[in-house]
Amino acid sequence: MTHLGGRSISSAIVAGIMSLAVTAAFAQAPAMDDNDIAGVVTSANGAEAGVWVIAETDEFDTRYAKIVVTDDEGRYVLPDLPDAEYDVWVRGYGLVDSEKVSARPGQRHDLDAVVAPSAAAAAEYYPAIYWYSMMHLPSEAEVANVEGGLNHYQNMMRNNGCVGCHQLGQKATRTIPEMFSHLPGDQAWMRRVQSGQAGGQMIRQLAQELQGVPFKYFGDWTDRVADGEIPAHVPPRPQGLERNIVATVRDWASEKSYLHDLTTTDRRNPTVNAYGKIYGSPELSTDNFPVLDPMANTDTTFRASPRSPETPTTNDAPVVQPSPYWGEERIWDSQVNSHNPMFGHDGRVWYTARVRGPETPAFCREGSDHPSAQVFPTSRTGRNLAVYDPQKEEFTPIDTCFSTHHLHFDQDDNNTLWTSGGGDVVGWLDTNKFLETGDEQASQGWAPLIADSNGNGQLDEWTEPGEPMDPSKDMRIPGSGFYAAMPSPVDDSVWGTLRDFPGAIVRLDPGDNPPQTALSEVYNVPLPGYGPRGADIDLEGRVWVSLGSGHLGEFDRRKCTAQLNGPEAAKGDHCPEGWTFHRYPGPGFPESPELSAESSYYSWVDQHNVTGLGDDVPMSTANLFDGVHALVDDDWVTMRIPYPMGFYSKGFEGRIDDPNAGWKGRGLWVPSGDRTPWLKEGGQGTRPLVVHFQVRPDPLAH
Repeated sequence: MTHLGGRSISSAIVAGIMSLAVTAAFAQAPAMDDNDIAGVVTSANGAEAGVWVIAETDEFDTRYAKIVVTDDEGRYVLPDLPDAEYDVWVRGYGLVDSEKVSARPGQRHDLDAVVAPSAAAAAEYYPAIYWYSMMHLPSEAEVANVEGGLNHYQNMMRNNGCVGCHQLGQKATRTIPEMFSHLPGDQAWMRRVQSGQAGGQMIRQLAQELQGVPFKYFGDWTDRVADGEIPAHVPPRPQGLERNIVATVRDWASEKSYLHDLTTTDRRNPTVNAYGKIYGSPELSTDNFPVLDPMANTDTTFRASPRSPETPTTNDAPVVQPSPYWGEERIWDSQVNSHNPMFGHDGRVWYTARVRGPETPAFCREGSDHPSAQVFPTSRTGRNLAVYDPQKEEFTPIDTCFSTHHLHFDQDDNNTLWTSGGGDVVGWLDTNKFLETGDEQASQGWAPLIADSNGNGQLDEWTEPGEPMDPSKDMRIPGSGFYAAMPSPVDDSVWGTLRDFPGAIVRLDPGDNPPQTALSEVYNVPLPGYGPRGADIDLEGRVWVSLGSGHLGEFDRRKCTAQLNGPEAAKGDHCPEGWTFHRYPGPGFPESPELSAESSYYSWVDQHNVTGLGDDVPMSTANLFDGVHALVDDDWVTMRIPYPMGFYSKGFEGRIDDPNAGWKGRGLWVPSGDRTPWLKEGGQGTRPLVVHFQVRPDPLAH
């Protein structure tokens, strides 16, 4: 055999082929900057398109992970990483996690993906909905005594029952804790839902409202999972715009904190507080309010206190039965019990917050000369309001005659703050007047929801819910008051949702002199929709609402052909043509595959294109998909957090840090809002999360 320089021709050819292969593989690698990590993902099947590449470090005060999706050729770029050493690995549908590779920014790393050895191994990485949708539904006869029947049962299974507080279908909920594993499936669930300080609420919903029917089906579900059954449906890998998403994951607060929501900027002008700190509201669990600095990757807290030291605390709620995670410990202890925060134009942060016990002050009550009390006096409230000044580090409680839940600023000259959660009334605060005078009594107002059922265009004496309609009177709209509150950008109205089944949305027109001039219109949700929860409004005045039927509901009042006041309109069924239903992604339950099993807690409209997906894009929390769904040109774009699995949010908002910086200067901020953060991947000891979603122009932009 002829030799060349001490090597055989055959070995030279082999070496040459290997060199060409290395060169070709290296040529495939995408361009990158010194603060990026990039490479190509391949497996035994070749290039792996549409899988996630995750980089995580523990070198900062907060968890820091960045997640991207590979392109058609398996290429990836993890952009703009702060200097640290990262573990980098691959996760995706059809795979199991690859070996973690140590890397620093500026380095190229081609990654070896691992094909799942079985369908069961692959299914461990599916979103929760694929597991949850395995659950069977009862027959009509089994729920005949449940008001609303099977539709209401499904509504409770999606967003107004268990999944209204935490994700079902994740690993921790589709399996039974060791503490209860000796019990039969239905009994294990009966015992499970009595655990901890929320046990009373859970058992009431399942045993009383749904009359115990779910226990049979929960038990059957987890028994089948334990026996090895896996989802019948396989999720598609991210496609199109979904491959352009960059997700940055941080954490904050404590392992026992339940963070309902966050605020980053003024909704009306999302450049307020650019690159600034993010403020969270911890419901039920603590009065240590978290603050995240995304530039420094640090988190701190400030202590919020009610006005009255006698304000009740959630620590008074007993542990019904010991928890498999916390035993007899009462992990909730909050007097303020905040629910939602909202940035104002001047950098102050406004909160729904409890400031005292339930009894209202004298100016709220009958006999008061307050204009709102003369129309509808109040005697009890839950949450009130508060404002935090980050510059002065001052938290100021504000007493209100109405309860609060969610809050949104109007675009008027008074910077009016509208609230939901008032029960029989809708409340508001003239924040300009309050900040100028400190007079909370003069700065607030509230109004009942009164339909103009006599059709004369003015507020008159009204009938109460349950009373026969009187043609000479108006009618107070039945229900539990606004759940969401949405000041309209097209007129002076404020919209809200009524969570009753089948539920409705309501338009409140304050008039020139509220509450004396305040009238409302009600629009019931027609089938196939039902169960409204969180909602938002777009720049054209259309309302977008998360529905318990597995839909995003769209309502356009301009499409109504019937008269909008009078006795028929007051019933709420007069404008079904105003409704359009958009089925959420994902499989349905076996007995109702036409309806997605997806549960969405809240919807939000990107009025100012903070994501780069376009103006007025409606989005919903994807509570069983670990992320957010965006409806872009009538197609769903799902922003999923594949790590840690079990991500669950109750609200989100977007901020523009630099309008001239392209995709890098804008993004969506999404907190985890799970009452049980220890149920996500990582388990007990992990903290609540904050995710920053950004949308690149292509999967390799850097």
